[in-house]
Amino acid sequence: MPESDLGPLDLDVYRALLDDPGTAAELAARLGLDARRLGAVLRRLVDLELVSRAPGRPARFSAVAPEVAFGGLLVRKERELEEFRLLRAELQERHRRSVRGTDPAELLEVVSGEQAIARRAGQLMRSARREVRFVDKPPYAEPPTVLHPVERELLVRGVRFRGVYDRAALELHGLEDDLEPGLALGEQARVVAEAPLKMILVDGQIGLIPLDSAAADLRTALVVRPCTLLDALAALFESLWHQALPLALHNHSGLSTQDARLLALLTTGMPDRSIAKQLGLSYRTFQRRLRDLMAALGAQTRFQAGLRAAAKGWVRIPYQGDGLP
Repeated sequence: MPESDLGPLDLDVYRALLDDPGTAAELAARLGLDARRLGAVLRRLVDLELVSRAPGRPARFSAVAPEVAFGGLLVRKERELEEFRLLRAELQERHRRSVRGTDPAELLEVVSGEQAIARRAGQLMRSARREVRFVDKPPYAEPPTVLHPVERELLVRGVRFRGVYDRAALELHGLEDDLEPGLALGEQARVVAEAPLKMILVDGQIGLIPLDSAAADLRTALVVRPCTLLDALAALFESLWHQALPLALHNHSGLSTQDARLLALLTTGMPDRSIAKQLGLSYRTFQRRLRDLMAALGAQTRFQAGLRAAAKGWVRIPYQGDGLP
């Protein structure tokens, strides 16, 4: 653990002193701690200037006011973070220089087996600092029923996610446990009728693609480092992104949640029976809800319904050259 990091016991002792200053013996009795262990924690907190030690015997300890104590700690952490950023930049530049003279075969890494591919995908995503771009289509190393925990963690941290979903993939993703939580946290998603391959691109520095995009299962994948192939994959993603239709499952329209979901999936071009399955509706119930929705829009055809929904701001149709939402 870095010198300035605080563990649970450090914080327990600090909180106890914040509530009631006292001697080490008094504190040990209150917290039920071994005197030697508590002594080590107190020395650490004094060194970090979170706790002050009054002269005299026995010495009395008190917590430094949080706005003062943690202000100093925050400065030290920011300094450590800046040093880490500089180190990362230095190592990246060193890596780029080494790659220029690398054997081309070393720019590609072969990963075999579904579990190994899933682990490698997680490792690559965890390395993201700015953006993860992905094209999503079957097959999968792991069933896409819930939001990937790494994506959730990175979205909360502020890493941008842009995803292009193959239309068939939407039938396999969990609506309430995967797609909606991701979009709510900031994922930007679009849908194409058919994606040529699946991929993950991290910060424009590394990518992961299946070796055989037509295979029924995911047995082998390639990790691609900076080279012309990685540039081509990035260009392909941007082309698909500009062609794709937005997937917007947030309900800002005043419609019921079910109707808002229906409308969002309808605009992706998913087949009716697939939409009904995704919404957990019978096909007959789906048809009835669709008729009611078209009537509410005053539309006679689906095309007209799409135009009127867009005019009301219920769905968003990108214009030519539209980039990030």
